[in-house]
Amino acid sequence: MRRIELRAEEMLCSGHAACPGCIDALSVRHVLAAIGPNAMAVVPPSCMAIIAGPQPYSALKIPVYQPTLEASAAAASGLRRALNAQGRHDTQVVVLAGDGGTYDIGLQCLSSAAERNEDFIYVCLDNEGYMNTGAQKSSSTPHYASTGSTPAGKTSRKKNLTEIMAAHEVPYVATANVAFLPDLLAKVEKAKSIRGTRILTLLIPCLDGWGVADDMGLTAARYAVECGAFPLVEVEHGRTWRLNCAERTRPVADYLALQGRYRHLAAEEVEALQAEVDEAWSRLLARCGLPPASAPQGAVAPAGARA
Repeated sequence: MRRIELRAEEMLCSGHAACPGCIDALSVRHVLAAIGPNAMAVVPPSCMAIIAGPQPYSALKIPVYQPTLEASAAAASGLRRALNAQGRHDTQVVVLAGDGGTYDIGLQCLSSAAERNEDFIYVCLDNEGYMNTGAQKSSSTPHYASTGSTPAGKTSRKKNLTEIMAAHEVPYVATANVAFLPDLLAKVEKAKSIRGTRILTLLIPCLDGWGVADDMGLTAARYAVECGAFPLVEVEHGRTWRLNCAERTRPVADYLALQGRYRHLAAEEVEALQAEVDEAWSRLLARCGLPPASAPQGAVAPAGARA
């Protein structure tokens, strides 16, 4: 076990409004610790806006600007240019947005900023739904997951934001989660060292919205990587793909079993989800130039693949 040294000064204060056991707050704590005090945050309406607190109050020890839900990337672009005009080129501009404001409502604004290669770090805190308004589905919600607006299960797959943003050929796109803390911190540090649009998507298990026990958020985040449902990857300039955790050690069923939003699934639907993850994993291995791999131990074979 390797000891991880964090900054002594916390950038996220105690007394914030997160739920007990919230992975959103834990993730932002470490992201801001890595970014440091010379930064400004853009926080659109989201769980993070609730956690940080209403203006003029804030749980963050850096300046915070709260724009409209769809305008995060535009606001970050404007802040960056204003700071540059003041000669403050080293001050980081970081967006802390949810999947609703990224995958859905803010995608057009983010795509436009990425096309211009605006100079900011965009962190999507992906809890796979509109969690602070009743856990409705977003385009980040996975297939078959039960939500407030899809109680029988979502009928479409999760949007692949990493592939979409990599197609813009921005300098850096990556996925991470706090259950793999050294990987997360290394990616934040790397993003800090690069100029241009940098996009980090962090998986944030929502305890209430996912139906996960208060002390199982980190376990759910870890299982998501270990089963391949949320791969840890890096993409540079849309061309160089790297897989940071290249082995799957458990079936998707283990990950689903932790979550109340999947309790309605029949065995054949669990099998279908395993097949979807296997397909996406094979495509990712090919992108990264890695040889095909066998299914994780204990996983069911995709439909039609059994002897």
